[in-house]
Amino acid sequence: MNWFVGQVKKIIFIDGSRTEDGKPSRYRQMWQRTVLAVAAVSLIPLVSITSVNYFLYRRSTQKELLQPFQSIASVTKLSLESFIEERIAAAKYVSSREQPEDLFNKDNLTRIFARMKHSFGGIVDIGVIDSSGIMRTYEGPYELTGKDYRDQDWFGKVLVRDVYVSDIFLGHRNLPHFVIAVNRESERGEPIIFRATIDTEGLVQKIQIAGHIQASDVFLLNREGILQTPSSMFGEAFQKFPGRIPQYAEGSQLIEDMKIGDRSYIMGYSFIKESPFLFAIIANREDILAGWQTYKKEMFAFLALSIIAILVIIMGITSGWVERIRQADLRREASLHNIEHTNRMASIGRLAAGVAHEINNPLAIINEKAGLIKDLLGMPKENPPDRERLLKQTNAIIQSVTRCSEITHRLLGFARHIDIKIEPVAIDALIRDVLGFLEKEADYRDIHIDMQVADALPTVHSDRGQLQQLFLNLINNAFDAMKKGGRLEISVGDKAPNHVIVKIKDDGIGIARKDIEHIFEPFFSTKKSKGTGLGLSISYGIVKKLRGTIYVESELGEGTTFTVTLPVERPV
Repeated sequence: MNWFVGQVKKIIFIDGSRTEDGKPSRYRQMWQRTVLAVAAVSLIPLVSITSVNYFLYRRSTQKELLQPFQSIASVTKLSLESFIEERIAAAKYVSSREQPEDLFNKDNLTRIFARMKHSFGGIVDIGVIDSSGIMRTYEGPYELTGKDYRDQDWFGKVLVRDVYVSDIFLGHRNLPHFVIAVNRESERGEPIIFRATIDTEGLVQKIQIAGHIQASDVFLLNREGILQTPSSMFGEAFQKFPGRIPQYAEGSQLIEDMKIGDRSYIMGYSFIKESPFLFAIIANREDILAGWQTYKKEMFAFLALSIIAILVIIMGITSGWVERIRQADLRREASLHNIEHTNRMASIGRLAAGVAHEINNPLAIINEKAGLIKDLLGMPKENPPDRERLLKQTNAIIQSVTRCSEITHRLLGFARHIDIKIEPVAIDALIRDVLGFLEKEADYRDIHIDMQVADALPTVHSDRGQLQQLFLNLINNAFDAMKKGGRLEISVGDKAPNHVIVKIKDDGIGIARKDIEHIFEPFFSTKKSKGTGLGLSISYGIVKKLRGTIYVESELGEGTTFTVTLPVERPV
């Protein structure tokens, strides 16, 4: 980890734009882009696979956890419907098989009651009610013979439906029970109702068998949402169920997210045919899905740790890689700096003849004027030297010495190993200064130089020494490409906004198209054994270093044009 932090510190910029050693921010950009690209290639598949796995596993897990609720509701529905249908069928059988006078016979009803209790169990009592709503005969533990049921709600319903199953209620028995009533008509068309009271113990046993899912609750509701059996979550029987009562539907159904208060529940339910009952199995959603929630947290924690580990590895490796590139660039820059100096010295060697001729002329003048002064000073005392003439010769010597100084200073300016120094530079004056070194070679080879400068040319803020080297290389290349009597055209303009454009055009041999794309490469030369292949490569590096551009146009036999564009203000 310490290695990783150390590598990152080398790359990340302290002031946001430069490194600790003052280098531009391109290494930080390289680091960021590489980290982002490699991270995207690494993390997108990881996140995609994890997401797909998450959704598929969630779907299968939730189906596995939730499906039992619907299955239990379906199985219990069949069991309860069978329980109720058996008793309805028995009541219908007794009502249709027995004659009205037999139904109204107390002894016969006692035998029927005994058979039903033996066959089904849970039968509390039975009775026969005539068309006026009076209990004509009754068999059971209570005294209900003669009781009037005309005003009971269920009495009107059984007359319409022929079969009626009531809600569970306590009644005067003070025990939970429900009623099954069957209507038949006598030979005279009068209704005769056979009524059986069923203990709820059988129903409770059947729904309790269904509650095998951990942390679940099972109970019966009626259509108004009143609990028909006790609920471990919502209270005793005959209390109001706090949740929403679903609409009637065939078959078993599932509610995956039922809100009751501030909690969420899973509810499987089914409506029981031929009855007002709704069977429900319900459980707290958080309890049922606790295992899935744990898995989800573990999965996302693993994903987060994987992402962090991958990013740490990527950032560490990229930091080391970019640092090695930075060190290689530093070594390359040092090598190029040395090559530039060597190339500069080679250019100076080429200029030596012209410089020697330039210096010989003022030196000859100095020699001549010094001899004349010596002669004047050697004149006899009676004939003293002319003061004005002596002063004139002395001034000529001083001017010649100044000229020699300027020439040697200019030459030393090329030879010095100088770092970049930004200062105002007049491009036209600088190019004329460079041409001054090559004047004798141009005269010797009869090369005509035509220089055109635009009006009001802006001053460029750049490095004077680098620009001298640049234009000296380009003009030297042009001289090498031209034959005796050639023509060199130099134009300096500012057509591009905030830029100065210099075009150097010769009428030399030109460059083959296949070579143009290689001419700025180090050690590539079209001069065969004459050239080193470094001049244009160094020139290209100088232009890029000064934030400019350079490109070339050439045709074999027609000449070559180099176009250099330099910004007026050098970007930071």
